[in-house]
Amino acid sequence: MEQRDRMRAADSDRAAVAERLRRALDEGRLDLNEYDDRLQRTYAAKTYGDLNGLLDDLPAPVAADRAQLATTGGPVPVAPPTPAVPPPPPGTVVRDWLRETWGAFFSTVGIVVGIWAITCVMAGEVNYFWPGWVAGPWGVVLLVVTVSGLANGEPQRRAARRAAREQAKAERRDRRRSERSGEQETA
Repeated sequence: MEQRDRMRAADSDRAAVAERLRRALDEGRLDLNEYDDRLQRTYAAKTYGDLNGLLDDLPAPVAADRAQLATTGGPVPVAPPTPAVPPPPPGTVVRDWLRETWGAFFSTVGIVVGIWAITCVMAGEVNYFWPGWVAGPWGVVLLVVTVSGLANGEPQRRAARRAAREQAKAERRDRRRSERSGEQETA
């Protein structure tokens, strides 16, 4: 058992755990904070041991025809299940996070250096490089944020939160569609 815990988990393993967590959220077994925390831990997991414990307190999934649901008297229209949002490829998670973290910095520094260059051309001489006062301190802060974020797995946590939001949005959209189709059937 210990050897399996040290083995690397695959994306499909993480996706399966994420799907079970999503079902548990839909069933009301997890609140949104628990779901978000467990989903972040799921996508940050590197080994099977990291995935252990995320589903231990949840019952095994039950087929819909065997579930003991309260009946309302009539058939309830059921929307087809929303496919789980696949996790982004590992390399793109870090790249996207870095782009979000540093994007405004490079845009702003580019504009400021452009203004400095135009003033130098208009003056006919090289002026004091004042854009360094914008780029320097901001760059140091971003460098610290980047190093600590990469060390703490922030790109993966952000990707997990984004995936959870996208999944919730898709489920709300599907729920609205099924409600509309249910209203049309009763009309």
